[in-house]
Amino acid sequence: MENKINILWADDEIDLLKPHVLFLTDKGYNVQTANSGDVALELVKKNNFDIIFLDENMPGLSGLETLSKIKNSKPEIPVVMITKSEEEHIMEDAIGSKISDYLIKPVNPSQILLSLKKILDNKRLISEKTTSAYQQDFRNIGMTLSDKLNFGEWCEVYKKLIFWELELDKSKDPSMTEILKMQKTEANKLFGKFIENNYVNWLNGKDKNPPLLSHTLLKNRLAPLLDKEGPVFLMLIDNLRFDQWKMIQPIINEYYRIENEEIFSCILPSATQYARNALFAGLMPSEIERMFPKLWMNDEEDGGKNMHEEEFMNAQLKRWGKDIKMSYNKITNLSAGKKLAENIPNLSQNKLNIIVYNFVDMMSHARTEMEVIRELANDESAYRSITVSWFEHSPLHDIIKQLAEKKIRLVITTDHGTIKVTEASKLVGDRNVNTNLRYKTGKSMDYVKKDVFEVENPSDAFLPKQHVSSVFVFAKEDLFFAYPNNYNHYVSYYRNTFQHGGVSMEEMLIPYITLEPR
Repeated sequence: MENKINILWADDEIDLLKPHVLFLTDKGYNVQTANSGDVALELVKKNNFDIIFLDENMPGLSGLETLSKIKNSKPEIPVVMITKSEEEHIMEDAIGSKISDYLIKPVNPSQILLSLKKILDNKRLISEKTTSAYQQDFRNIGMTLSDKLNFGEWCEVYKKLIFWELELDKSKDPSMTEILKMQKTEANKLFGKFIENNYVNWLNGKDKNPPLLSHTLLKNRLAPLLDKEGPVFLMLIDNLRFDQWKMIQPIINEYYRIENEEIFSCILPSATQYARNALFAGLMPSEIERMFPKLWMNDEEDGGKNMHEEEFMNAQLKRWGKDIKMSYNKITNLSAGKKLAENIPNLSQNKLNIIVYNFVDMMSHARTEMEVIRELANDESAYRSITVSWFEHSPLHDIIKQLAEKKIRLVITTDHGTIKVTEASKLVGDRNVNTNLRYKTGKSMDYVKKDVFEVENPSDAFLPKQHVSSVFVFAKEDLFFAYPNNYNHYVSYYRNTFQHGGVSMEEMLIPYITLEPR
């Protein structure tokens, strides 16, 4: 053992435990002994121990009293309580005093060793096991990727990659994290080809089993819920990726149990103006433009592009034949969130309440614009972590608690995800080309064809055609579009920022969760 572990063992019959002490010494541990609570406390003052074994039944200062004093002075040291008694109140007292383990006399050397491993080596062992398990699954995922996958299989691959990403986050193994990153990059490359080959067919009825898409989601999933008793809250957290959902899920699990968790496909462009309008209208963008010519805004037009979601949703409810009371609430700042939390009792009288919460979207854009956020969310792990921190302290958390107390059914979803972009792809266009970094639409654009999913005829993808020669191009993998003018400055400014609008698993494979109160 390179860095020897320092153990303190306090027991009034310590002489009888010499074989155990020798056993641990042979295993490479440093063991100091004490025959009373007072001696143990003196040693704790003067030395740095990694772990303490403490006899519960000592004359003078008892084990529990010693434990209390140790925890007052050095709360970080793990303590294992050893006792002859199995009385419940002693166990409860010890556990209440934050012990790390509990052993009943007589103890044997293997029990002691197991306790040490469990407490001191726990993180290392978990890390090693995680690394080993991913190494095995790495081959399985690689073999799966070489198959011709359907949409459901792509969702399973993505779930698996996210699972390992979150597990390796905990294990802090940079080498395995790098390997996973490479595998995810390879998966995104193949996913881009999958979308190129299938996306237009999904929309045009040429695939007998198309996935759930933004515009078909609510009709297929929300409408049936409205036939059940009681109100429904639909919470759309803008820009929420599947990995971010998995991070906040344990918090929500305290109040809600998951009835159904699935992944649906965001339409293209995977951007708010298109995806969220399609979701609430139950229509593709060109259909919205045709049916609501005064409400739809194209990229070139000035003005807010998501101002009419409530009207779109009401029209969709009418098409379903649902004459129900609905509220639509869009939250873009903290004070609006707090105000909404206070209004939950009133909203609970409605059959359907929609809450669009914009924070995650604001955070991802802020990460591009603000140096502070750039520092806070400098990688995927930090981006997930900041989402959890926000959620724990947000009015949204309070709203979910309130809804659970009222036994109200809850649905959580999003409109699109986001991807960390790392490399630029050159594109030239006129001044009317839109500003989004992951998709471009316009006429006479010049771009690198291998970097994009190209839709030469926008109507094939049910997208508005602003000019006779308009095309749409979507960046694949982790690319972002950059103009040749001032190229280097532009690239260094936007590299490693989180963007959306293009073709990637992170942007398109997004969560829809139905929850029941506990």
